[in-house]
Amino acid sequence: MGRLDAHDEAAQVQAELMDGKLLLVTNVPDHTPEEVVRRYKSLADIERGFRVLKSEIEIAPVHHRLPQRIRAHAMLCFIALIVYRVMRQRLQLAKSDLSPEKALAQLRRIQRHSVSINAAAPIAGISTVNDLQSKVFAALKTKNQPKTPK
Repeated sequence: MGRLDAHDEAAQVQAELMDGKLLLVTNVPDHTPEEVVRRYKSLADIERGFRVLKSEIEIAPVHHRLPQRIRAHAMLCFIALIVYRVMRQRLQLAKSDLSPEKALAQLRRIQRHSVSINAAAPIAGISTVNDLQSKVFAALKTKNQPKTPK
């Protein structure tokens, strides 16, 4: 019984050393520890991307049968994720406290108008762009930004 207790004590010490640590186990013997960690982090990045697609971008599951539709759907999801990440990065670089969702919510308020009276040619324009919307355009580095009225 004394021998078993010693073994349990050694296992306890080993478990305490590993407490709070993430242990990565792989079946690929030719990867260095650095490569294993890099691949694990890229997997976590991919999973984060799927969470963003489902939550922030709100892309719902769509069931396709035809291969070209499956590829098109996957491509659109990928493009949406890239646009989201570029927006997030540019907002951060501009020191904006807005998330991509909040930035888009601001930009959604901008409307294009077209008014025609009787047989006259229609008059087109956009709603007034406020200061916050202008800052979002500047942070995103968009071309042809709407002008804020003076």
